[in-house]
Amino acid sequence: MLERVPSAEEMTALVGRPLFDVWVALCATIDERYEMDRLWNGGGKAWTYEYKYRRGGKTLCALYAREKKIGFMVIFGKAEQAAFEAERGQYSQRVQAIYDGAKTYRDGKWVMFEPADLSMVDDFVRLLAIKRRPNRK
Repeated sequence: MLERVPSAEEMTALVGRPLFDVWVALCATIDERYEMDRLWNGGGKAWTYEYKYRRGGKTLCALYAREKKIGFMVIFGKAEQAAFEAERGQYSQRVQAIYDGAKTYRDGKWVMFEPADLSMVDDFVRLLAIKRRPNRK
């Protein structure tokens, strides 16, 4: 866990205004649908920050930030992969290609998106619903 959460100004300086706006909109979309714990962490070797949505010990998704880039990761277990495959045609070609290119580990398929705009947000909302039904009205 981070000792100090980065400010909006620090995040804007790190990723740039357009990507920070995407970050804020994505977080607002998730917050609108899910009551979750939110945890800030260091981003490991590849990222500066990690912002994770968790509840009951299970992670819904995580957002990542580094210089001029943001990431949105969802990890799909076996049943969740089957659910995606069953409704695959409902997703954009871009989302399908990123999903197909993601590495599958023993604990699931780790799918990392690097959104540059809000064009994939509707797909992200559907992907999150595979992981967990929204718990806010």
